[in-house]
Amino acid sequence: MASHRKPRTSRIRTSHAVGITSAALTSVALLAQTANAAPGTEPDKPSLEEVQKKVDDLYREAGSATQQYNLAKERSKQQRDKLNGLQDEVAERTAKVNEARLELGQIATAQYRNGGASDTAVLLLSDSPEDYFEQRQLMGRLSGQQLKAVEDFQELRTQADDKRDEATDSLAQLSDSESELKTSKKDVQKKLGEARELLSKLTAEEKARLAELERKREAEAKRKAEELAAKQAAEAEAKRKAAEEAAKEEAAKEEEEAAEKPADPPASEDDSYAAKAEKVISFARSQIGKPYVWGAAGPDSYDCSGLTQKAWAAAGIELPRTTWDQVKVGTTVSVDNAKPGDLVFFYDDISHVGIYIGNGEMIHAPKPGANVRTESIYYMPIHSVVRPA
Repeated sequence: MASHRKPRTSRIRTSHAVGITSAALTSVALLAQTANAAPGTEPDKPSLEEVQKKVDDLYREAGSATQQYNLAKERSKQQRDKLNGLQDEVAERTAKVNEARLELGQIATAQYRNGGASDTAVLLLSDSPEDYFEQRQLMGRLSGQQLKAVEDFQELRTQADDKRDEATDSLAQLSDSESELKTSKKDVQKKLGEARELLSKLTAEEKARLAELERKREAEAKRKAEELAAKQAAEAEAKRKAAEEAAKEEAAKEEEEAAEKPADPPASEDDSYAAKAEKVISFARSQIGKPYVWGAAGPDSYDCSGLTQKAWAAAGIELPRTTWDQVKVGTTVSVDNAKPGDLVFFYDDISHVGIYIGNGEMIHAPKPGANVRTESIYYMPIHSVVRPA
């Protein structure tokens, strides 16, 4: 008997059709996403602003690592000088020990010729006379001169041993400092390499746009510097007028009280600082155009703290080598009260420094690939301002 069931062909076809429709919708959605994406860009590629920030961060981190390198280099030099001094002392004391030993030998020889006790001779020539004292109880057999010779020998040998131990410790510390130096050097090179790699991946158009972002940043920093310059100029003018009025009043009093001309007043602290600052800035200006090289302190190239150290040395003030130590030398002042010659420090980690020259500007050694130049102090976030002397 023939079957009366309806064929299932239509359900199968319907299911197949739904599958096709779903796949089509998915394809359309993907195509729409692709169409909405910016042409010629990769979804994960960072924006130019992100690249700029990353490069700035890497340069700042390299600057911080440079200061760590400078610190380790300074410690290594100090430790090496100390070690050399200790080694000289060890040699000197060893020579004295040998002289004392020779003196003991001469005493022992004299005793032997005079028929003295052989035990005493052995005692005097022993490497550890104090142990021999305990073993043979020969203290009573020694004359005052002989006993003093043994005591001197022991004291000199103890001093030589102490200096030798100190030199060994110093050598270990030197090894640690040099290891830290190598680590800091690798860290600087790594950060700079990452920055160069980021910049090398930019197209010519992107580099041009990045340069435009940099120009805008410099323009904003310059605007802030001009605002500070105007504010400081107004304050200076107000002080000048007040000083003129005070001088007029003082002159009037002097005319009334005496006809004699008073002696010239002594130079103020401000005058003394200004004289030093003039030498500092003069030196810094003469270095403009020289390249930034991390770890360098002149005369042909500088890093930031190397430049400030040498500039202030020109005024007779010895600053430490790193920004972290330079920021501790002198008096901290507000940005509004900054004077030419002051040191301006940047970033929370105090990894950069420049020399304030007035009008919101500074001379500094900026970063790898750039030369010593004049720039607005607002180009980077300011940490503090310090007056070194």
